Amino acid sequence: MFRTALRNVLAHKARLLMTVLAVMLGVAFVSGTLVFTNTLSNALQNSSAKGFDQVDVAVQPGAGDVGDDGGDTIAKSPELTQALLDESAKVPGAASAIGVVNGFTAIADKDGKLIGGGFQSQGANYWGDKDARYPLKDGTAPKGAGQVALDAKTAERAGYKVGDTVRLSVDGPVFSPTVSGIFTTDDGNVTAGGSLALFDTATAQRLFGKVGAYDEIEVKAAAGTSQTALKAALDKALPRNAVETTTATQLADDQAKSIAAGMSGLKQGLLVFAGIALFVGTFIIANTFTMLVAQRTKELALMRAVGASRRQVTRSVLAEAFVVGAVAAVTGLVAGIGIGAGLRALLGMLGATVPDGPLVVTPGTVGAALAVGILITMLAAWLPGRRAAKIPPVAAMSSVHATATTKSLVLRNTLGALFSGAGIAVVLAATTMSGSDGQAPMGIGAVLLIIGVFILTPLLSRPLIAAAGPFMRVFGVAGKLARQNSVRNPRRTAATASALMIGLTLITGMTVMAGSLQQAIDKMASASIRADYIVSMANGQRLSPDVAGKLTKTPGVTAVSPLSDAPVLIDGTSDYMTGVTGAAIGKLTKLTVDDGTFKVGGTQVVVDERTAKSHDWKAGSAFTVGYDDGQKQRLTVAGVYEGNEVVSGIMVDNTLLAPHRTDAAEPIDMQVMVKTSDGATSATKDKLEKALGANPAIKIQDKKDISNEIAQMFTLMLNMLYGLLAMAVLVAVLGVINTLAMSVFERSQEIGMLRAIGLDRKGIKRMVRLESLVISLFGGVLGIGLGVFFGWAAGELMGTSMPTYELVLPWARMALFLLLAATVGVLAALWPARRAARLNMLAAIKSE
Repeated sequence: MFRTALRNVLAHKARLLMTVLAVMLGVAFVSGTLVFTNTLSNALQNSSAKGFDQVDVAVQPGAGDVGDDGGDTIAKSPELTQALLDESAKVPGAASAIGVVNGFTAIADKDGKLIGGGFQSQGANYWGDKDARYPLKDGTAPKGAGQVALDAKTAERAGYKVGDTVRLSVDGPVFSPTVSGIFTTDDGNVTAGGSLALFDTATAQRLFGKVGAYDEIEVKAAAGTSQTALKAALDKALPRNAVETTTATQLADDQAKSIAAGMSGLKQGLLVFAGIALFVGTFIIANTFTMLVAQRTKELALMRAVGASRRQVTRSVLAEAFVVGAVAAVTGLVAGIGIGAGLRALLGMLGATVPDGPLVVTPGTVGAALAVGILITMLAAWLPGRRAAKIPPVAAMSSVHATATTKSLVLRNTLGALFSGAGIAVVLAATTMSGSDGQAPMGIGAVLLIIGVFILTPLLSRPLIAAAGPFMRVFGVAGKLARQNSVRNPRRTAATASALMIGLTLITGMTVMAGSLQQAIDKMASASIRADYIVSMANGQRLSPDVAGKLTKTPGVTAVSPLSDAPVLIDGTSDYMTGVTGAAIGKLTKLTVDDGTFKVGGTQVVVDERTAKSHDWKAGSAFTVGYDDGQKQRLTVAGVYEGNEVVSGIMVDNTLLAPHRTDAAEPIDMQVMVKTSDGATSATKDKLEKALGANPAIKIQDKKDISNEIAQMFTLMLNMLYGLLAMAVLVAVLGVINTLAMSVFERSQEIGMLRAIGLDRKGIKRMVRLESLVISLFGGVLGIGLGVFFGWAAGELMGTSMPTYELVLPWARMALFLLLAATVGVLAALWPARRAARLNMLAAIKSE
């Protein structure tokens, strides 16, 4: 039986080609994902490990004594002082110790624009005249406040060289030091496309608010001293609660775990899309083997008649699937290795710097590729093989085709209706739940509905394809024949259309959700903010206190309010309050007040309804707050407002918070709202930028800028998803080609008869193309319809936490998706139509 199976594979090489390609693409996506993520993870881990070459034990601030005063103050971490550094350098087994200071540092290019990605723009200290962590490529170590050293990649991108003046900002005004040196580094932020600026230690301590202190102390072991022994000596010599010590080996291991965890999310996301492509591929495999088995009905019946059992027939089909799957898996693995290498190269072309390292192909990757390719193919072929084994030999040899019985159709349609009904019910029930509670039920309901629709697709195909009748009549006899051919075998048509349906369901659903979310955020911003501009740091950190002061003094500015984030204790529990300028906040926001009045001043505060509900507050309620300095105060709720993702929380006047701040120089403002007399214009924005010294670290955005920034994120996310889902659509295209090609072979005699009675080659081509077009549009309509339903349902779920959310149907995009489905049909039919038209008329009539 195995030899028979192998002979059948070799006899039907052309017909199995599309199946091999479909499986190969899915396997290539899986193996490519594993190769890419493993290679990237290995390169990052090796690069990270190099960063610990100059340290054996790291000393970091400890937790300190927490709660020793009854829990009425916010605990602070101890500082790493110069005394601790000196003591660390003297412990037995220590060769040297250096202090590390770092923080955000914005570097402007020669056009004044920020280099790097905001949070990836870092600064640190260069230790002494020669720091082994940062080998100098050119120039000398930075000395004094007027000098800085830049990493080589940043210098190259911006065109800086030794002696140039560069504009910098470290949570404050812009200053312009001279580039004293250019260095190389394995720093992860720089590797990821960020920037690194180095100052001498005293300057770095002053700039980063760590005068006389360090963020970390790195200790190098003397020759013959192990990291463990050095750690033990440091633990014995240094104050127990003031510091924590960690060996470089442990730091590298922790970093490796962190990198692996970060790669895990990327790997899982890519594997989901690989799974979708493989799932779509199962339809093609099942279709192919169904048609191959149908064409060999007499052959299989003869094998049964001479003694082969049902199990042997099924095994014969599975053996064919094994051979096909093995070939597809091996070629997919080879292609996947190429994809992994290509993705890595693509990152470099897009500007993301990836550390050097070998291409990693693990035994797990090889095993996964082979297992996925072979198992998917065999599982998809099992049902056609089992169905073939059930055909009675006498009926098969008498050319009595095993058409679906009424009982089997009723069972299929009943099962499909139950799955679809259950899926719709679960999805609708999930829309009534809160956001987090409804996610799992909605996912389950979506899976049930897709399965139900897939089962019902043969039933749905007849009325939907029949609706295309008027359109098909335009093409005369070819159109009529195409429509009849597409409904002749509903199961085959359904399997072919379902492959395209799944891809378009996901694409449409995501597009509906993204468009609706974008509009909801736009409405939220316009509905709750009166301010013309929002000023914030490019890295998302806090603004210097003097930013609000400079903006207040700028001509044309009518109202300013910084928004500060203050940690407090309410009823013994840690919480936060938002400090605002009470007299101006009403002019800068437009919030709906449900209870009381919107009044912020003195001891009166306003709270959003969610916070009020959690504390059981209402207008007039009083509560006690514990400040950072240990003082307590009684505050009164003046009003309860409707919060949203833009504005929420407890608002209190900044003048009430100021006396309780433990460090008046520490930046506390998250952002600053600004209202101007001229509104949001380019001239006004230029005026504000000039007032803040054209600081590259500060973003000045109007509501349109904020909306565009959010839209850009959505667009990037959608484009990535479109690219990933294109794999599933490509597999679906192969499915259409496969189905048509095999259908042409199956109908060779019929096509020969049509040619004999007068249908020319153009008519044959038109018939096959129209059949492909109808099947593809059928799948497109189903996919877009399901996508809109899932997009609506997911929006209802999100709407529970986003009052401005409402469904937005992207009609232009949906029309484009339908056009895409039609294009798939036309392109997929090119080769089968040409093959059908070139059939020899007499040979086709004589074929069986």
